[in-house]
Amino acid sequence: MTLTAAIKIAQSSLFNVSQQTQLASRNITDAGNEDYVRRQAHVSTAPYGARTYSIGRAEQPALFKSSLAALSDSAGQAVIGDAASRLQTAVNGVDNQNSPSVKIGALRDALQVYSSDASNPILGSSAIDAARDLARSISSASQNIQSYRGEIDRDIAAGVDDLRGLLDQFETANSLVVQGTQLGTDINDALDQRDALLKQMSEYVSISVVQRDNNDMVLYAGQGITLFETVPRTVSFEPQTAYAATTTGNPLRIDGVPLTVGQGANTSASGKLSALMQARDNVAVQQQSQLDEIARGLVETFAETDQTGGGAPAQAGLFTYTGGPGIPASGTLVPGMAASLTVNAAFDPEQGGDPTLLRDGGANGAAYVANTTGGAAFSDNLLARVQGLDTPRAIDAAAGIAGDRSVTGYADASIGWVENMRSTADMASQSKKALHDKLSGDYLAKTGVSIDEEMTKLIALEQSYEASARVMSVVDQLFDALFAAVR
Repeated sequence: MTLTAAIKIAQSSLFNVSQQTQLASRNITDAGNEDYVRRQAHVSTAPYGARTYSIGRAEQPALFKSSLAALSDSAGQAVIGDAASRLQTAVNGVDNQNSPSVKIGALRDALQVYSSDASNPILGSSAIDAARDLARSISSASQNIQSYRGEIDRDIAAGVDDLRGLLDQFETANSLVVQGTQLGTDINDALDQRDALLKQMSEYVSISVVQRDNNDMVLYAGQGITLFETVPRTVSFEPQTAYAATTTGNPLRIDGVPLTVGQGANTSASGKLSALMQARDNVAVQQQSQLDEIARGLVETFAETDQTGGGAPAQAGLFTYTGGPGIPASGTLVPGMAASLTVNAAFDPEQGGDPTLLRDGGANGAAYVANTTGGAAFSDNLLARVQGLDTPRAIDAAAGIAGDRSVTGYADASIGWVENMRSTADMASQSKKALHDKLSGDYLAKTGVSIDEEMTKLIALEQSYEASARVMSVVDQLFDALFAAVR
C-alpha cells in the first residue's frame, strides 16, 4: 500500500467517523421523542475504504401499519365504553338509585301500603308522590340522553375540525417529502412529521396508506373513502342545534361519502368519529327507546277502562303523555314518549287533583269508575295496579330487549342491557388497548433510540477516530522522513 493510499483511507475513515458521530448525537438528542425514527448510516465500498453515502430511517412499515390500525380500533372502542358509562349514570344515577326500576319499586310499595288502608288520604297522596317521582325520573333521564346526544354532536364537530387541521399539516409534510425526494435532499425529518400526523389522524378514522412514486402518499379512510390525494378531500359535518328523541343526527361525510357508523358493544367502529356516531345514533337511541317503552308500559298499566261494558276505549289514568288521553297501541314503540310522561293532573293534589281517583277510578268520567259502591276501604283497583306492574305485556323489540315482559321486569332488563353494554365495551377496550400498546411498543423498540446502543457506538467511533488519527500521524512522519532523505 502506498503512503498516498494510506492517507486517503485514513481521511475516508475520519469522514465516516465524523458523519456517524453527528448521527449518533442526533439520535441521542431525540431519544425521548416517540415520533422520531432512529437514523442509521448507509455505507458503500469506495476505492479507499467504506464511505457513508446516505442517512436513512430505521423504518418498520408493516409494524407501523398494524400499529395505526390498532390505534384506530382502540380509540373507537374507548368511545363506546365511555358512552355506556355515561348513559348508565344519566338514566339510572349512581348505583342505579335514580333508575326507573327503583322508582317503580317505590311506587309499587306505596300502592301496596295504600291498599292496606285505602281510606287513608295521606297514603293516597304518598302514592301520588311516588308516581310523580317516577315520571320525573323518566322524563329527566330522557332529557339527559338528548343532552348527551347534543354533546356527542359537538365532539364530532370538534373532531372533524381537528382532522381537517391534521390533513392540512399532512399536505405540507407530504409536499416536503415529494419535493425532497425529487431533489435528492434529506427528507427524514419530513417523513417523521408525516408519520406523526398519520398517528394523530388514526385516532379519528381508520387509515389505509398507498405509497406512490417519489414517496408520495394517498390516504383512504374507513371503507375505502379517499381522504387525501395530493390535497385533502372535503370532510364535512353539520351538528344539530338541539336533540329530541325523534331527531336524527346528521352524517359525517368524507369526499361526499357518509362514514360508516360502528355496530355492537365490541364495536366495529375504527376511530373516534365512527364510534361517536354509533354512540349518538345507536347506543343512546336504544336507551331512549327503552325509556319510551317503560313509559308506554306505565301508561298502559294504569289506564282506566270502561267499567260499564259499553265498549268505550281505554284512557290514560295515573300516567299520561302528550298523546293522551288515548292509549298507544300495545307492543308498539312511541318515540319520545318518555320525555312527556307525567302524572295526570286529575290525580295530582299539587295540580288541584284528587288522589282518591287512584283508588276509585273515574278520572275520565263515570263510565270509568271502578269503585261503584263508593266504599272508602275499596282496594281492588289498587291491588290490580300492583299486579299490573308485574304482568307481562307485549314489548317492541326495536328497543333492544326482546320478549314479553312486565313493566318491572323491563325496567330491570334495561339496567342489565346498559350494564352488559358497558361491561362488554370495557373488556373489548382493554383488549384493543393492550394490542395497540404491544404493537406500538414493538414498533418503538425497533425504530426508537437506545441511548446505551448509541453511547456504545460513540465509544467505538472514538476508537476508530484514534486509530485513523494514528495512521495519519505515522504517514505524516514517513512523508517527513522521505522528504528529508530526498533533500
